[in-house]
Amino acid sequence: MDFELDDDQRAFRETLRAFVDKEIVPVAGEWERTGRYPTEIVDKMKLMGLFGLTVPEEYGGLGADLVSFALVFEEIARGWMGVAGVLGSHTLSCRMIARYGTPEQKAAYLPDLATGARRSGIALTEPGAGTDLQGITTTARRDGDHYVVRGTKTWITNARHASPLPVLVKTSVTEPAHRGMSVLLVEDGFTVSRDLPKLGYKGTETCEVVLDDVRVPVANLLGGVEGRGLQQVLSGLESGRINVAARAVGIAQAAYDAALAYSRERTAFGRPIAGFQAIQLKLADLATEIQAARLLTYWAAARADAGGRADMEAGMAKYFASETAIRASLEAMRIHGGYGYSQEYVVERLYRDAPLMAIGEGTNDVLRTVIARSLLSGKGRVGW
Repeated sequence: MDFELDDDQRAFRETLRAFVDKEIVPVAGEWERTGRYPTEIVDKMKLMGLFGLTVPEEYGGLGADLVSFALVFEEIARGWMGVAGVLGSHTLSCRMIARYGTPEQKAAYLPDLATGARRSGIALTEPGAGTDLQGITTTARRDGDHYVVRGTKTWITNARHASPLPVLVKTSVTEPAHRGMSVLLVEDGFTVSRDLPKLGYKGTETCEVVLDDVRVPVANLLGGVEGRGLQQVLSGLESGRINVAARAVGIAQAAYDAALAYSRERTAFGRPIAGFQAIQLKLADLATEIQAARLLTYWAAARADAGGRADMEAGMAKYFASETAIRASLEAMRIHGGYGYSQEYVVERLYRDAPLMAIGEGTNDVLRTVIARSLLSGKGRVGW
């Protein structure tokens, strides 16, 4: 049993950390407040090959292991969670295409997705269906060698940049519902109807997308077989939950770092507040919970890398890490006192970004039921 990163992973983390500290941390606060899209940061991530994280090497990607994958999202979210979102849905889409795409689909899309020449996202959620994906109403009707797609998707990251955009649709009405669900790789024809106003998660766009009789070639059916869409999506969400867990760890780490530094600098009653036991107990709790969340996240990533499904492990990591991020951001704000409520300090942004981690890629209440079902079925277990 080894709780340490290997040499390649450590070197990769140091490269990421240097990039975040130089290119993201200095501009994140101002760019978030002004609503500026992080174009320059995205361009540098392309040069670093980060858009090819989940693209196999044979198609020009990094083919990274999932622990390295988690390191990317932890480090970038430490600097600015919104930038991590640019990569998040893109890497999920790439992983789905790499795992389930036909040879023709892989050859057509993966090389450009690896370099960022193409970008992608994932269109699952609808105004009336989020957690309950089987309740989607977006339909794809077969018309010769095309599908005609009609419906609305919401909370879509990278919507203006995605080509292709994998869209979960119903290709037939059947019981059980999942047997009639498929994923189509939509290159164009959809409309971004609006940007959704958000509490946090600024920097990347989050949009509503309308598909009004969009014609999609049958050749763009992911995997080439109808009725596999929900299976493909749920498998993709496994890595998506590791991604969100890692982002949550990054947010929590940034909150802890800010609180620790402030406690050493801020004086009260003639000494730094770090000398007061009340502050020390908060810092000890934060450090312990963050390290536990990090190890859970790496554990889930390693289990997924080992092959097979890791629904329980990814669910545990995402659930615990996201709750830790929420607690850490609030405690960091309390340690800062009134300054923590000011936009002049980073903890205010972290406090707004953290709650999304408990919602995205499956709400935590749903994930608790996923964990419980895995335990009760015997598919998952804790202990040795």
